[in-house]
Amino acid sequence: MHPGPEQLADSPLFASLTDEQLRAVASLMDVVTQPAGTTLVGAGAPGFSVFVLLDGTADATAEDLPLSKLRAGDFFGEIALLTEARRTATVTATSQVTLAVMYGSDFRVFERDFPHAAQRMKETTARRLERSGSPE
Repeated sequence: MHPGPEQLADSPLFASLTDEQLRAVASLMDVVTQPAGTTLVGAGAPGFSVFVLLDGTADATAEDLPLSKLRAGDFFGEIALLTEARRTATVTATSQVTLAVMYGSDFRVFERDFPHAAQRMKETTARRLERSGSPE
């Protein structure tokens, strides 16, 4: 199941996209629901997807130290995808979460077709890497 474009509209990542573009991006994503306590991504693991938190909350940690609290509209997982490295943080659901997930091959389509949104993601990634160990 794909997210509705209105679900993506609340994410700053997609703020520059039109309704038609949001529909196209939504078609590249799947919706997944996970219970509280689920490790959504683990530090050190390879990364093949990016996640947008549609509903719920999660905590990002590195070496058991808190990095940030994530809420609806936030995204994570992009560092490993963009840098072709491993996950830099662990993200754990602190409530039931609903996520929009974009896998690697669809992410490449997203980068190609929506360069402004992809650039926003890359800028956020650069800031996260500067702070070293931000949500991934």
